Amino acid sequence: MDGVTVIDHPLVQHKLSIMRDKNTSTGAFRLLLREISLLLCYEVTRDLELTTKSIETPMGPMDAPTLKGKKLCFASILRAGNGLLEGMLDLVPSARVAHVGLYRDHKTLEAIEYYYKAPTDLQDRLVIAVDPMLATSNSATAAIEKLIESGAKDVRFLCLLAAPEGIRNFRERLPNVPIYTAAIDDHLNEVGYIVPGLGDAGDRMYGTK
Repeated sequence: MDGVTVIDHPLVQHKLSIMRDKNTSTGAFRLLLREISLLLCYEVTRDLELTTKSIETPMGPMDAPTLKGKKLCFASILRAGNGLLEGMLDLVPSARVAHVGLYRDHKTLEAIEYYYKAPTDLQDRLVIAVDPMLATSNSATAAIEKLIESGAKDVRFLCLLAAPEGIRNFRERLPNVPIYTAAIDDHLNEVGYIVPGLGDAGDRMYGTK
């Protein structure tokens, strides 16, 4: 699909398969999500711009590659986004963090905002919004629209799983925001869950259902 990158690394796919299994424990699910987020973060940041700076190695001077510009901002779409956030911060500990609190109205499937906190200089940073699931896309698009309203100009969205319906809705509302995902599943069911999916990511992370 246009604007969508599927991260099909064998380790990503293997870990994702274990996470899909309904018999995988809460602790194992949480650990796997943290591990897979490292691999996904590696891919979503693959094309970051580099510059060089002069350093001294134990053997002498060199012009060493280093990231150019301000540090990244990871935007976690609460609550399940925190599962991806933790692993990404292991890889990029200096990144700034935004939190967008949304919950889904189970009747309308619309996203309702209850919390928002972000750095004040989003316009100067690459912002990577994260949420394990892109189902209807209502939460993801609402969160990213809020980030754009706050000044973000360069935004990417990263998830574990996406449904075709969610991708279409996302691309209609945010045609210039690229999507990175580990898999595109078959469809949404009548209550807006991805099939075959892996269930509710937040509930499986925190053992709340």
